Amino acid sequence: STLSYPLVVLGVIFQALPLIDLGILLFSLVVLFQLVTLPVEFNASRRALNTLESSHILDSNEVSQSGKVLTAAALTYVAALATALLNLLRLIAIRGNRD
Repeated sequence: STLSYPLVVLGVIFQALPLIDLGILLFSLVVLFQLVTLPVEFNASRRALNTLESSHILDSNEVSQSGKVLTAAALTYVAALATALLNLLRLIAIRGNRD
């Protein structure tokens, strides 16, 4: 993602659609990576909660509260994916204005 924005900016400045397209392609890979890792993060939170519960490290009230925290942590990845998707749409709109 670090390289995609400069490519889009350079493509806009020099009116080079291939640079914009390359920047969009690179950012699309970032979005794809975030989409693929999303189930992994939810699974990690669920496994952590199961481990805490089965190890009897926490009492039942603490397990419930830990579940809320772990769910909130996993939801940050949903927010990151939504942000990345919106940024991708913005880049595509920028490219569309250059045709």
